[in-house]
Amino acid sequence: MRILKSVVIFFYVLLTFSQSKAQNLKPGFDKAEYRELIYIATRSTESPEKAKSIPLPEHSRLVYKSKPMGLDNQWELWLKDGNTAVLCTRGTTEKGESWLANLYAAMTPAKGELKITNSDIFQYELSSDKNAAVHTGYLLSTAFISRDMLPKIDSCYKAGIKNFIIMGHSQGGGISYLLTAHFYNLQSKGVLPADIRFKTYCSAAPKPGNLYFAYDYERKTQNGWAFNVVSAVDWVPQTPFSVETPEDLPRVSPIPLVEETIKNQPLFKRMFLNMVYGKLTSPSQKTVNTYQRLLGKEMGKRVKKLLPEFVPPSFYNSNNYVRTGNTIVLYPNPNDKIYYEKFPNDSKDLMIHHSFPPYLYLLNQLEY
Repeated sequence: MRILKSVVIFFYVLLTFSQSKAQNLKPGFDKAEYRELIYIATRSTESPEKAKSIPLPEHSRLVYKSKPMGLDNQWELWLKDGNTAVLCTRGTTEKGESWLANLYAAMTPAKGELKITNSDIFQYELSSDKNAAVHTGYLLSTAFISRDMLPKIDSCYKAGIKNFIIMGHSQGGGISYLLTAHFYNLQSKGVLPADIRFKTYCSAAPKPGNLYFAYDYERKTQNGWAFNVVSAVDWVPQTPFSVETPEDLPRVSPIPLVEETIKNQPLFKRMFLNMVYGKLTSPSQKTVNTYQRLLGKEMGKRVKKLLPEFVPPSFYNSNNYVRTGNTIVLYPNPNDKIYYEKFPNDSKDLMIHHSFPPYLYLLNQLEY
């Protein structure tokens, strides 16, 4: 059945591509391109009733829709303008396992392997920096989604498609960061063709990892090949909460000098300075430990109830989540009465500023 679906996709894409004029993806934020992607993401995330208020995609056709997998993850393949494949990952649903993907937020090293079942091990290298770490729940989601995406990417490529846009809103955006990093790594190893061009739009996305992951991701996608689109009044892009400790700083920093200076002081002065230094640094490390216990070990137990053979990975001792990628800020004017009438701050809807309508409204106000 899996092979049959790939064959169908291959011939559908080939037929559509042969009728279109091939054009390469262009770097840079494209307002119209992002709007079309929002139209696409609406179809995959919102219920049919809620999606009625959002226009249908104007230049894209649905080619494939996956079954729910992993932590209720799902993605769709759309063909845009006949020559660009859009890989759109669904955001959070109402199901508990979908929220579990968000809450499983302890950090995991960006290079390693996940044992999903006894016969299914996901090997990954999302960064070459040994200090890079990523969101564990989104990493597990990436394992499931990427496995399903790769045969479809291959079918598109064989049909002549070399342009791919990776798109996700909310949780889908958080996963899209890691999918992008994973596909770049597969390209570097020759698993994916070098002439595939990826362009990424993470929309309203939570933070995907620490500063070292962000540095490497931004290095690989710089010059206009990846964007992080956020609303300044949306709370979701500010999660997960960040805590920075001295251990998060680079090896060359003032911390070793401070510690060495304290070590060389006379006994009583050393005791006093150690007490002061401990009061400054211990609270942040205790918070990281608490996050690892609640959002790591406890959430890992819940994942195992869904995936009995899953082996929770070792965590990276950090919670220094940062905003990642070239950020496009959608900024509502405080005096914009129309916006705040449509999307009031006193609404009981926690997602009032996070859903597609406010993002489209602010996009139309964007001078770009």
